[in-house]
Amino acid sequence: MKKFPFQKSNQSQTPQFNEVIQQLKESKDFTSFMFGLEHDALCISYFNTLIDTDILHRDLLPYLNKSSSTLENAVQALPIENLIFTQTPDDMQNHLLIGYISITMEGKDDQAVLVKADSQKSRTISLPEVEFSVIGPKESLVESLDTNLNLIRKRLPIQELKVEELTVGKLSKSRVAVLYIDGICNKKNVTTVIQRISNLDVKQIIDSSYISQMIVDKKNTPFPQFIDTERPDRLAAVLGEGKLVILVDGAPHGLLGPATLVEFFTASEDYFINWTMASFFRLVRFFAVLFSILITPIYVAILTYHYELLPKNLINTLVISRSGIPFPPILEALVLELVIELLREAGARLPTKVGQTIGIVGGIVIGTASVEAGLTSNVLLIIVALSALASFTTPVYQMGNTIRLIRFPFLLMAYYIGILGVAISFCFMLIHLLRITTLGRPYLEPLYPPKLQSLKDSLIRLPFSLLSKRPAPKQKD
Repeated sequence: MKKFPFQKSNQSQTPQFNEVIQQLKESKDFTSFMFGLEHDALCISYFNTLIDTDILHRDLLPYLNKSSSTLENAVQALPIENLIFTQTPDDMQNHLLIGYISITMEGKDDQAVLVKADSQKSRTISLPEVEFSVIGPKESLVESLDTNLNLIRKRLPIQELKVEELTVGKLSKSRVAVLYIDGICNKKNVTTVIQRISNLDVKQIIDSSYISQMIVDKKNTPFPQFIDTERPDRLAAVLGEGKLVILVDGAPHGLLGPATLVEFFTASEDYFINWTMASFFRLVRFFAVLFSILITPIYVAILTYHYELLPKNLINTLVISRSGIPFPPILEALVLELVIELLREAGARLPTKVGQTIGIVGGIVIGTASVEAGLTSNVLLIIVALSALASFTTPVYQMGNTIRLIRFPFLLMAYYIGILGVAISFCFMLIHLLRITTLGRPYLEPLYPPKLQSLKDSLIRLPFSLLSKRPAPKQKD
């Protein structure tokens, strides 16, 4: 005999399922009809926009006992596992709103049976768009949480991979999953993340980026503390390193943490090519970031205060390029930086083909016209263009946005104090980075505090034979 899980209500008053059904009928996509004989008929209720009607007509209606006098006997022959019996109207309403079918008996308003029949509609698995790699897997996460869990579990077919699921948002009721490998991941981190997510008092969670902004250690910083990635292979890899992953139903990106600064410059492709090439490209990214942040402020500082630092031949070139320009270097640099930001935003918001045209043609036309009109120097135009190009080398999009932002304080300090202002700005940034933690872990680790074992895969990547075969020992709780 089939056994069903039975959920008892904590309420003492008699439930009124019919009242809930009448309220839900105010929505045009809600369906409720009588099925069976005139007496003891069954009431079938559901949202037709949420359920799979094939399940209703194939697995439910043909097997219902229309002549039964009890609800238990009426659903006894259903070829569906995990039927839920409930005596709570609120419980029935919550399940109806996530794709369940409710079955009640006419004249017996004391319990209901809930049948899962939600329609799983989502886009197919496609190529990664933000983190595309020439070598390696070509799968990306999608908006379906169950599909994303499948992509990760097929890469980690082990029982130690645990999934903790929570429901967040008073309106959205979003499913949030926390993944970790038991025995490798620090349990204190798992407890902290689950506690912070459970304590969120928000109306809606539309995307995983909402979670990353709400549960971080330090909220008043432009530096991201969770890595946002669309690649399931990267998520599976970091789970094996002892990190945890956060997935949100409806979000095609996952969060991984605790993340350190060095990991934001690590690309998945680094592990698909020879270690010498991977190390070279990684060092190029670090150099490009420093170049993007410092080159324009140094140009402004030198032209404003420190001409003596330049060779004579270069001074002649700069004087010729700036002859006839009515603006000081700081105003000239700010205008060009803002123009680059406008082109980026315009290209990102317009349709793909139009956005590419605006970015290329707009940059060429505006740059050429501004130089010919004598509003900017051709040398600064080249420097700003190279600075923008260097900021695109970061594999993680959020870190690229951070680099775009912190250039402006450096520019202002360079104008007011010169090279000393650039040095002071860099020291302030370094102090700020030292104060950031992510789930209690130092943000600059393994550079500071230094960890020799982890340095093998930080600024450079050594061969797999020299990397640790197992993740670093988990931290003590």
